[in-house]
Amino acid sequence: MPTPAIPIALTIAGSDSGGGAGIQADLRTFSAFGVHGTSAITALTAQPTRGVTAIHTAPTAFLRAQIEAVLGDFRVGAAKLGMLATPAIAREVASALARRPRLPVVLDPVLVATTGARLGTQALVASLRRLLASSTLVTPYIPEAEALLGRRIASLAAMPDAAHALRDAGARAVLLKGGHLAGTEVSDLLLTRDGEHWFHQRRRRGEFHGTGCSLSAAVAAGLALGRPLEDAVETAIHFVQEAIAAGYRPGMGVLKVLDHRAAAP
Repeated sequence: MPTPAIPIALTIAGSDSGGGAGIQADLRTFSAFGVHGTSAITALTAQPTRGVTAIHTAPTAFLRAQIEAVLGDFRVGAAKLGMLATPAIAREVASALARRPRLPVVLDPVLVATTGARLGTQALVASLRRLLASSTLVTPYIPEAEALLGRRIASLAAMPDAAHALRDAGARAVLLKGGHLAGTEVSDLLLTRDGEHWFHQRRRRGEFHGTGCSLSAAVAAGLALGRPLEDAVETAIHFVQEAIAAGYRPGMGVLKVLDHRAAAP
């Protein structure tokens, strides 16, 4: 069996035709970390910088074929889950992960795009809750955590209780991202079995696309490189901040995309 020259990571997510998020952002992130990127596409989106105009989901049999093609041929060191689109797709992914319980998995529970377009339903929320136990880390924004828990998270002070509730629901570790809360600073909370760890960053002006995708992919890249979870998360947060600082507007909308090359560790 050939030995890979570099670590390998897998992204199971949707394709962003505008190139700012989804599979495209994940693969650029893997490359920035020196990790070979593989993929299984759950859905195609028609998505410029001004909104999502159409979504076409992959047949579950074809998604299964993609996942099996990758995991049957490559020594994948970690996987990142992004937009799963439908409960049937989420169940298919859960089935594939159940056959590989030692694979580190980062779950980014994508439910709403940066543009505000809803990418999930209540049935999908229920399916994502069942995926928590299969994940090494879950990385929700505040609105996604609210959907998973069925309650409001209105302040920084409410974040620890919400993170603990997600752990109680089955997640092994939680990175609760506080960017949707008001303030000049963005605070993220990492909760593991070893306790709570806060990360604080200065809020940057502008609307950025693909931050959540890039962050979860960066954590997966770190895990594929063999880094401990806490180190992988800290490095990923720094990477995204640097990529935001170098961000640019490629389209006619106000959204900026991240410059992954400029942020390469």
